[in-house]
Amino acid sequence: MAGKKILMLVGDFTEEYEIFVFEQAMEAVGHTVHVVCPDKRAGDKIQTSLHDFEGHQTYTEKYGHLADINKTFSEVRPEDYDAVYCAGGRGPEYIRTDKRVQAMVRHFHETGKPIFTICHGVQILVAVDGVVKGKRVGALGACEPEVRLAGGTYVDLSPTEALVDGNMVSAKGWTALAAFMRECLKVLGTEVTHGAVQRAKAA
Repeated sequence: MAGKKILMLVGDFTEEYEIFVFEQAMEAVGHTVHVVCPDKRAGDKIQTSLHDFEGHQTYTEKYGHLADINKTFSEVRPEDYDAVYCAGGRGPEYIRTDKRVQAMVRHFHETGKPIFTICHGVQILVAVDGVVKGKRVGALGACEPEVRLAGGTYVDLSPTEALVDGNMVSAKGWTALAAFMRECLKVLGTEVTHGAVQRAKAA
């Protein structure tokens, strides 16, 4: 099977793990991931964040590493991609208001291509009419009202679960990345098989 092309939508303070872990895992099995941010060019960087629950009523946010943008936003043609991925963290809060981002998401919705969303990533999807309507969706609990108001059914997943509803894969946050990526690969039609390990003989 030929590798697929995945469009990752990010912004400043997107969750670090949800960028790096997803990107590297998908590339490890032969897929191409283009990480894009409104008005950024290939070679630019964004500031990521690290979110965690440490006993407060809501999550904490700390500086993460800088993440590389590897595709110029203005050059993105959604029709060239097989799936879109909305990473979470704080980035979705502001990039979802960008009409160009909304148009990209609308393309994947209208063409029935896979849509992947984790944590706050669903904020991007609910900004586009119809994308989550009638869908069962997992996300950070704080996003439940938005999912419901957009016509979706919020599913309170465990921190390590992922949910598939048709062409959409969702999860609550970065602690679910293993399950989330496993389901994303299935939706993409990617099969990972394990064979016997061949050990080289010592000279």
